[in-house]
Amino acid sequence: MAHRVTLIPGDGIGPELAEATRRVLDASGVAFDWEVVDAGEACIAEYGTPLPEHVLESIRRNRIALKGPITTPVGAGFRSVNVTLRQTLKLYANLRPARSIEGLTTRYEDVDLVICRENTEDLYAGIEHMVGPDAAESIKIITRAASERIARFAFDYAVANHRHKVTAVHKANIMKLSDGLFLESCRYVAADYDGRIEFEDRIVDNMCMQLVQNPGQFDVLVLPNLYGDIVSDLCAGLVGGLGVAPGANIGEDGAVFEPVHGSAPKYAGQNRANPTAMILSGVLMLRHLGYPDIAARVELAVRDVIAEGATVTHDLGGEAGTSQFADAIIERLRATAAPAVPA
Repeated sequence: MAHRVTLIPGDGIGPELAEATRRVLDASGVAFDWEVVDAGEACIAEYGTPLPEHVLESIRRNRIALKGPITTPVGAGFRSVNVTLRQTLKLYANLRPARSIEGLTTRYEDVDLVICRENTEDLYAGIEHMVGPDAAESIKIITRAASERIARFAFDYAVANHRHKVTAVHKANIMKLSDGLFLESCRYVAADYDGRIEFEDRIVDNMCMQLVQNPGQFDVLVLPNLYGDIVSDLCAGLVGGLGVAPGANIGEDGAVFEPVHGSAPKYAGQNRANPTAMILSGVLMLRHLGYPDIAARVELAVRDVIAEGATVTHDLGGEAGTSQFADAIIERLRATAAPAVPA
């Protein structure tokens, strides 16, 4: 049976990345029926919005989506499509693994972190307004329900994936009520996993310093929305940058998988963008659909091609185009083909 998946190519380099990823996933042995719908800047002229209602309807119907990068204007213009998707579809958990890749020169080796970011509230709730002509106010929302939900997601992920520790990240020393509630909620949930998963907490600024000094001391991180956004980019930097960082947005009724880098419009149509982050987001999707062995095989193919270095994109030190990089991964997959049977 083919899995019907909403495919949103996105802006800029997005369509090239989406096509490369689609071809790799089709070569994995899992059958997909792709429903392609457009969202982003190009939709505004026709629909008056970068996120037309039929796109949301497609995701609700299929319950699974794979999305390319979409432009988010800075300081003005339309609201982030990514934030709107997460809030509208109640995709409360943002999952971003950060794992070292052989063949990429970084300052660290053997980094293996998983960031679980609360995805629906905090300052990203978008409750802000002007206070007179020269001041603006944003309201930070933290609730017990959302905090306990993301904490449980992090602990359940740790148990299911044989991780050993969850670290809650906060600023409860200053924001004693809001971040204090987040920390209290994490401690409450942690008690249910006592003896199975170690729990600790870190103040967010200290956490950033310790990640740079010794990332190997951490395992699974659980954070409110804003800190999660910042720290997950920091962790991506430890393993090679946003070009190799996958992402997933997961809720009770659906999931959207996406790379977290920008749309890089100046490189659009040049067949030079690196599709690694979107392909690895597809790997997260395969795991979500119940194909852990196939997901591992696709991820290994990506890692092997990067480690060999012969057919990689410019940013990875090679001369291959987007499509040639995907071709190399597909060739590796075909050499290790196996039946795609859900776990």
